Parts: sequence; structure tokens; C-alpha cells
Amino acid sequence: MTDLDLLGIFGEAILPIIAIAAAGFVLGRTKSIDPGPLNTAVVYVLAPALVFHSLAVTQLAGGTLLRIAAGVLLFTVIMVAIGEAIGRLTGETEPVISALILVIAFTNSGNYGIPVSDFAFGPVGRQTAVVFLTAQAVLVYTVGVYIASRSGGGSGLEGIKRVLKIPLVYAVIVALLLRAGGLVPPADAAAMEAVQLVGDSSIPVMLLILGIQLANTDYGSALSRATKPTLLKMGLAPIVGVGIAVVLGFEDPTVARVFVLETAMPAAVTPLVLIVEFAGDETIGELTVAEYVSTVILVTTLVSVPLLTVLIALLQSGVIV
Repeated sequence: MTDLDLLGIFGEAILPIIAIAAAGFVLGRTKSIDPGPLNTAVVYVLAPALVFHSLAVTQLAGGTLLRIAAGVLLFTVIMVAIGEAIGRLTGETEPVISALILVIAFTNSGNYGIPVSDFAFGPVGRQTAVVFLTAQAVLVYTVGVYIASRSGGGSGLEGIKRVLKIPLVYAVIVALLLRAGGLVPPADAAAMEAVQLVGDSSIPVMLLILGIQLANTDYGSALSRATKPTLLKMGLAPIVGVGIAVVLGFEDPTVARVFVLETAMPAAVTPLVLIVEFAGDETIGELTVAEYVSTVILVTTLVSVPLLTVLIALLQSGVIV
């Protein structure tokens, strides 16, 4: 891959992410801001709108949608199991184990994955990334909520009750029912444009939350704990993704390559939203669990710049899948 390609990836996919998070960082440094209300807005309004619109308007075939969803489910299950095992084998306890699972199992498939996939693989790349995001979002706001609740000391039953209160699950059900009945309004209808507007706003808001949280992080303590999750997220996760893509046998090689690319994305911002919402007061030594998660997000995002450049080159050349 040429230097020009690298510059294009950085300028179109990474620089906007860094800029918005940096704005949140400056805001957190200069103003006393409680990210709690922003988290609540994302969890209960903005994210459900994003997922509903993405699922309702995608043009990928039904069989492809099912394969992507199955792949995301399998990937998440494997990474959750790895996180649980590694955490316990290395002597970690709660809330570290749950935080570790959240940052390695859920990738930044939205505000990072979609633009990178679009730049690297065109319209098919964007559509595949959107479906990946939608499938993962269902798991984030079900399995992820359960794990975040556990990290906050909540019981399993409490976690399940919280899952049932998250509107994103119902947004997916409604979108699927509308698609099945051929009742999805046209994309340019006022209602759909309004839903898209609300959903699209979730991405910058989540990045602002990340920046605000990073503004108050003790990096000296946090960075020492970021090595393990970074190795698992940026080293092991893409290998798992390749294995799953081969097993599922996607008919379209571009879809397979984008699936692998999405599994190689850095840690998602959403787990930070969940941690602040459900376990904001929990600590890991001198750190809060939110500081731990936000630092892992920062480190994996920075590390992803050279790693994803190489991976995209390998995927585009057909060396991988």
C-alpha cells in the first residue's frame, strides 16, 4: 500500500474520529461536565435509532445478512470466552474481568469500521459494515449490558432485567418485521430521514463521551493495564475473524474481507457508555473502571492505524480470505 493510500485512510476515516474525541477531551479539561446524561441519551434514544435505520435500509441479500449475523455472534462468543479465561488465569477479579471482556469482544464497527470499510471496499464494504454493526449492537445491548451490570456488582437477574429495558432490542425487532412485511418507508420519507438524523448523531456523541472520559484519566496507572487487552484485541481478534470467515464460507469475497476487517477494529466506544451507565463508581486499584476502558479504547485506536493499513493491503490483494 502506498503512502497516498495511508494518507487517504487517515484523512477520511481516522482523523474525524480523533478530532471529535479531541473536542470532548478539551471540553472535559476546560469544563466540569457529567457524561451521565449523554450516556443515557445514547443508550435509550440515539443508538436504537441508528440500528433501526441501518437494518431497515440495507440492500444485502437475506442469506448474506444471516451469515454476517451468525459470524458476529460466533466471534463475540469466542472473544467473551477468551476474555473470561485469560482474566481468570492471570488472577484478575471483578470488575477487571468484565471490563476486559467488553473491550476485546466488541469492536468499533460503527464510527471507525464503517468509514474504513467504505474507503477500502466501496459500497459493499459500507453495507457489510452496517450489518456487522447492527448485529453487534444487539449483542452489545444484551450481552454487553449483562456483563457491564456484572462488573458493577449487579446480579445476573438484575442484568437480564436491564437488558429487557433497553429499547435497541425492540428497534431491531420492529425493523425486521417491517422488512419482512415490505412495509419499510422509502429512505427519503420524512420519518426515515428523521430516524437517520437521530441515529447518525449517536456517533459524535459517543466520541465526545470518550474524549470527556479521557480528560480525567490517570494515564500512568491506566497505561500499565492496557497491554493485555490491546494484545488480545489487536493481535488475536483478527485471527479469530479469519477463521470464522473461512468456516462460514461467504459467497462474496468482498463481504468476507470486510467481515475480517471489522473484527480487527479497535475497542468500541459503546462499552465505555455501558460502563459509565452501569458501573461508573467501580474502581480498579487507583483507577475507575471507566478510566481503564477509555484508556484501552485510546491505545487500541492508536495501534490500529498501522495494523489496519497492513491488513487492508493483505485483504485487497487476496492474501487473506
